Amino acid sequence: MNANAKKIRVLVAKPGLDGHDRGARVVARALRDAGMEVIYTGLHQTPEQVVETALQEDVDVVGLSILSGAHMTIAPRIKEMLKEKDMGDVLFLVGGIIPGEDAEKLLAEGNADQIFTPGDPLDKIINYINGRVNINRKS
Repeated sequence: MNANAKKIRVLVAKPGLDGHDRGARVVARALRDAGMEVIYTGLHQTPEQVVETALQEDVDVVGLSILSGAHMTIAPRIKEMLKEKDMGDVLFLVGGIIPGEDAEKLLAEGNADQIFTPGDPLDKIINYINGRVNINRKS
């Protein structure tokens, strides 16, 4: 990467009451090690806090880590709020314990751009982000 290239900015968020963040921290570190700027929200974030942080940090990617089972409620809410803030172009990823049927529905309804689950190689996440983020998006 040349010195003038803009780094991809990724928000890794832990919405809801889920208290397990080991996976989110592992992903955040892998993305950082791959040259991305990573903002980690910490635990127990509301959808409003996630979207406000994404807006303030001008991120290219929002990645949710959800293990609580609330993905079918939280992901659509955050996706809608991003659109309301004119951030519909932000790549929106959901990770965690997401049953296959739910993953298909989230993707089909446009409530996630991609789903990652435990066991997915970290390179798969990194390559997906690198392949899809337009780092020259509007300022």
